[in-house]
Amino acid sequence: MNDPRHQQDPRMPTRTAIIRAQGEGDAVWFNSDLFTFKATADETEQAFTLFEERSQRGKATPLHLHPKADETFWVIEGEIRVHVDGAETTVSRGGVASVPRGMPHAMLVTSETALLLTIVTPGCKELEMFFREVGQPATQRTLPPSAPLPMDTIRASAMRHGSVVILGPPPFKPQAAADSA
Repeated sequence: MNDPRHQQDPRMPTRTAIIRAQGEGDAVWFNSDLFTFKATADETEQAFTLFEERSQRGKATPLHLHPKADETFWVIEGEIRVHVDGAETTVSRGGVASVPRGMPHAMLVTSETALLLTIVTPGCKELEMFFREVGQPATQRTLPPSAPLPMDTIRASAMRHGSVVILGPPPFKPQAAADSA
């Protein structure tokens, strides 16, 4: 029997549900962080990329932008300082920072540790590849030892993948950097 009430609408997505518990998902050490991919671009049919980012005090990103994707950070634990289009703001537990595509931004962790949930829309497989290429597979679900920002490696990978444009080093004012010491 061919009942039209039970046929898939061809306009509806064909992807399956994604369910991951705490600690599940592919984990990468990147820029002194533990990144855990909760939903990849391929898994969401490019709707979004979602990852958990566990960070430590002093972790900073270079000033950068994403030409094809928006990036939103939800601070679950801790505190970060965000530099967005020339202005700096502190975002604490429960706060959100959403940066539209093409807008220069950077982030600095000012608390002892921080836990962020980051969503990239639309999903960006090239950004995931950038994180994996610059980082390394996490052998444990812990923070890696803090290390200097590998700017040459980051710039080269960013240029290769095109998902991030590196504009310069972390832009934080000395006071923000001193607050993180």
